Amino acid sequence: MTLILENIENELKRRHQYSYKWYRKQNDAWDNYTNFIYQTSSWDTLIRKIAIVVEMHDFDKQQFFQYAANRWYNFWSAQAVEQIFTEIDGIEPVAETKDSEKDFYLFGIPFDHKTSVFPKQFNKTFAYAQTHKSDLIEWLYKNQSTQKRHHFKNRLFIVVYAENGEHWKLKAEISLLKKSIQKYAASFRREQLHSFTFADGQQTLSDIIWVSK
Repeated sequence: MTLILENIENELKRRHQYSYKWYRKQNDAWDNYTNFIYQTSSWDTLIRKIAIVVEMHDFDKQQFFQYAANRWYNFWSAQAVEQIFTEIDGIEPVAETKDSEKDFYLFGIPFDHKTSVFPKQFNKTFAYAQTHKSDLIEWLYKNQSTQKRHHFKNRLFIVVYAENGEHWKLKAEISLLKKSIQKYAASFRREQLHSFTFADGQQTLSDIIWVSK
């Protein structure tokens, strides 16, 4: 399925009128209740489906709304980012779309990608992180979610940072993300990748693409 990136950006930005919070950690039960997000790119359709599930199971409206809307927002942003990567010459998508450890081959190197807000818990400034990439990459791996995409394989992190502190809103700035990704790919050299050896003893390659506004 080819996405119209401008449409996805417009839909994602409709999420911005509401606060962004999680009332609970992600879990399999609530993931199953909200799996309709994968077939729902429209914000209006999402709201209708959330209302149906809330009524059916007598869930707290606000808690279920936030859980579903956050999963939806992060999923469709990630889908758009993956398409941006694979539209670039030299980047090939994986044949198996359900591969949880890689999304594409960057000039022959397999990578998963993850868009992350700049973490407050890192306890260092954004300026520090930009000059100490390895420190932040190691922190991101060690503090990653234990959900389905938990692994220590090659990963490209897109770290978003907003000067006003609303980092999460940059996940919807698809055109801005596209410019940053294209710029990164145009000047990519294998030598710039950071190498790590985690618990499994295998070499992991990683890097960060910075997106700030």
